[in-house]
Amino acid sequence: MISKEDCPFCNINDRVLKSNRLAQAFLSNPRKVPGHFLVTPKRHLEKPWELTKDELQDIFELIFFIEERLVSKLGQGADIRQNYRPFISAGRLKQNHVHFHVYPRYYQDYLYQVSEKFETDLFTDLDPSEQAEFAKLLKSNDAKD
Repeated sequence: MISKEDCPFCNINDRVLKSNRLAQAFLSNPRKVPGHFLVTPKRHLEKPWELTKDELQDIFELIFFIEERLVSKLGQGADIRQNYRPFISAGRLKQNHVHFHVYPRYYQDYLYQVSEKFETDLFTDLDPSEQAEFAKLLKSNDAKD
């Protein structure tokens, strides 16, 4: 686990563009597209399920504020994503601090042109046995059952 003192998202005060009581938003560097924001809890956390309800509320308050502004000024839509990948070492493209990406999108934009148009072959129909397997996982009292 990385210490709060060494975490770039815990020490980013000069780049914060919008914040509230428990969350902060700043431009991603590096970024995928202009207007690519990151929204993080102010408290250092590595696992998204450790966020409190209040932190989630403040995070999504900022996400929706940014999304609305981006759609009105830079695009026709927006993507929001959160990754949890402890199997990848922290570095320039990955930090061990919970964060949500928010970036503007529009029809056949740069992201679509360079990668997403090739992803359509990844989609397959949902198999009923897969549906049953994951329904059982979510209904279980212990995810290890």
